[in-house]
Amino acid sequence: MAGTHVATRPTQAGTIVEIAAGNPSFSTLVKAVQAAGLVETLSGKGPFTVFAPTNKAFAALPKGTLEKLLKPENRNLLRKVLTYHVVSGDLMSRNLRSGRVATVEGNRVAVHVRKKGIRVNNANVVRADIDAKNGVIHVINRVLLPPGL
Repeated sequence: MAGTHVATRPTQAGTIVEIAAGNPSFSTLVKAVQAAGLVETLSGKGPFTVFAPTNKAFAALPKGTLEKLLKPENRNLLRKVLTYHVVSGDLMSRNLRSGRVATVEGNRVAVHVRKKGIRVNNANVVRADIDAKNGVIHVINRVLLPPGL
């Protein structure tokens, strides 16, 4: 997508969490991962494929949604939302196929691979294949919400 720029680092830069933490475009995601207690998990061996929403994606949620999710009493709900963005394995964009893919959360996301780009549910992948020690990050322009949320 034109106008969207997310800086990347080479693979040796670190884990998915370290790369996200070093990129100002992911400050809201990092805050949410910390609040959900998922830093250790997403810093682990993996490999993981993370569809990572930018700060703008979080800002586009309905008013009050992010604040509600970040409250300590909603930690399990926040974990559910965040793990819905994670797939087990190291899926580079060239390995993605159209279809439904199981997430760590337990539900599936719909992946649509087209010449114009990749969509995950209602989100566009705006930057693909940010390589990390423990997987790969695909930057998306919307927050994915699990079914029933």
